[in-house]
Amino acid sequence: MGLRDFLRNEFGFISGNYRVLVTSWIIMDLAMEMPVVNFQYYVQDVLGGSQFPMALGLIGFASWVAMAVVAFPGGYLADKYGRRWLITTMTFVMALSNLFFAFALSWHFVLFGTIVHSLCLIYQPALFAMVQDSLPPERRGMGSSIIQLIHGAFNTPGPIIAGLLLLALGLEWSMRVIYIIVTVLYVIAELWRLRLKETLTNGEPIRFRYFISSYPQAVKESFHVWKVVPRSALWLFVVQTLVMFGMSLTNVMNAIYAKNNLGIPEDQWWLTFIPLLVTMIIVSIPIGKMVDKVGRKIPLTLGLIVFGSATLIFVMGNLVTVMIAMSLFAIGQLLVMSAAMALSTDLIDPENRGKAVGFRNFVGYIFNGLGMLLGSFLYVSFFPQLPFYVTLGLVVPELFIVLFLIQEQKVKKD
Repeated sequence: MGLRDFLRNEFGFISGNYRVLVTSWIIMDLAMEMPVVNFQYYVQDVLGGSQFPMALGLIGFASWVAMAVVAFPGGYLADKYGRRWLITTMTFVMALSNLFFAFALSWHFVLFGTIVHSLCLIYQPALFAMVQDSLPPERRGMGSSIIQLIHGAFNTPGPIIAGLLLLALGLEWSMRVIYIIVTVLYVIAELWRLRLKETLTNGEPIRFRYFISSYPQAVKESFHVWKVVPRSALWLFVVQTLVMFGMSLTNVMNAIYAKNNLGIPEDQWWLTFIPLLVTMIIVSIPIGKMVDKVGRKIPLTLGLIVFGSATLIFVMGNLVTVMIAMSLFAIGQLLVMSAAMALSTDLIDPENRGKAVGFRNFVGYIFNGLGMLLGSFLYVSFFPQLPFYVTLGLVVPELFIVLFLIQEQKVKKD
């Protein structure tokens, strides 16, 4: 088999809507990771967040609760009226929301901008549903891993650029410039997403009043969907929620923890993101093939174990060991996300995927918000390592559920 035939056989499924979405993610990811690196320092040191110790936790909580508010109608509308309108419109509004961060006068502007940004993510169930609609069953693991590969590969320059801008412009102006770059690239991605073709529609155009009028029905149908899907899908949802909750406990203050407790200087924190993103590039394809070849449960189990190991290394680390931990976080994230996405798609029929994603997002977002609020509270009120220890403790029930309560299902054609 020649190289061309090999590439066609392995990657020929990258076409149509999936290719459009992949291209848009490439554009967005070029800037997406830039503000993340020094966000905690920007809020605390520039915008007055240090005067209110719970500012980061409140911002994180507001972000996730706002996403939870739109999770139900997002999934319902995606399944009832189609995916394209939600994706294209909300991408544009989300792009403009970055201007609140760029021109913020205090952390309260960041709080408001975060809420607007998160409300725009009503399109997430439509986005995930469109990806699932566009992937053949036998390529779901690979398709998920390619998404993670893109995030890793095109996010990789972000921390480097953020670090260089920090050294050149200082914390405040580097962050303001970064958010303007993010706005421009998001607008470009939105224009590219106009190429998407609708994959599910009843012919009735969506109207703004549906966002309100559909909410009770959306909630009802999103709860009902768990009565018709396999029980393993419900247990998988529980595992995903616990994993996200554990990550939010630590992610809300990890940069502050690294600076104040591990002795990693503020201008070196960005270095820890490089091994994370490089690792994602290297292992994405092998993990995707693994999920498709050996099944979903083995990668899911391994991912949870790797997550726990990475958390333990991080909490007691220095610059070098934290960089190792970040690489392990990347591997764990890829294993869990690729396996969970593929298994969820195997278990849930196409007509219920948007509602299932909407419900999963709603509950997951609430727990993420509570996790950020709780993580910030535990860090400030007790001792800094406590959020990490709670996250480690959650690995035990997660592993139990995966090993004993989740059953794989034979892959079927949509």
